[in-house]
Order: sequence, then structure tokens, then C-alpha cells
Amino acid sequence: QVQLVESGGGLVQAGDSLTLSCSASGATLAYFGIGWFRQAPGKEREWVSCFSSRDGGVYYADSVQGRFTFSRDNAKNTVYLRINSLKSEDTGVYYCAADKGPLDYSDCPQEDEYDFWGQGTQVTVST
Repeated sequence: QVQLVESGGGLVQAGDSLTLSCSASGATLAYFGIGWFRQAPGKEREWVSCFSSRDGGVYYADSVQGRFTFSRDNAKNTVYLRINSLKSEDTGVYYCAADKGPLDYSDCPQEDEYDFWGQGTQVTVST
């Protein structure tokens, strides 16, 4: 059974930086397409970043381009999402998700593309 566990969230101030982690058990994340999503209070979950297992590229939603950075440590079976210059609109629950099939960039925002999800980690940005 594949399990994803996010961590690293918390209460931060606007302008701070934060690194979220997503660790896996039961599978090797290096072989999966990975997506990061977030859900702000009262809003639908939205895609923010992904690693495409089809082309090896990392992609970002326009709304976070330049402030979010996807990275990974295969030895730790963990992926990360670094968020710089945090804004109040970054507040929400952040989820990682894994796709066991080839993940194409065009499919990154599609939640039903992913086979496994973590429970989420809360990020709250105070101003």
C-alpha cells in the first residue's frame, strides 16, 4: 500500500519561506509522476506544481511561478515544495499526489489522474 505523508506546514508570516515535504512508503517516488495541490478555505483544490514522469520536467501553475520550487531527494524517497515570499493567498492545505502511470504535463492539474494522495499539511500565512 502506497502512503504519502506531507509535513512542514505551519503558521508563518507574509514574506517568509517554507519548505513542504512529501514522503512515501510502499513505493519509490522516483518512478511516479508527482503533483502538488492546495486548497484554500472555501475554495476548490487547485494544482500548483508537478513533476512529469513522461518528460522529466517540472511545471508550475502561473499563479505560483517564480515563488514555488519543486525538488526531490530520491535517497529519502521524498519530494519537496519550497514556497518563497509567502502571501496570505497561499494559506490552505497542501497535498501531494502520485501518479503510477506516465504523467503528462497536460494532465498535471487533473486530480483524477493521480492514484495516491497524502492527507495534507496546513499552511497559514499571517499578515
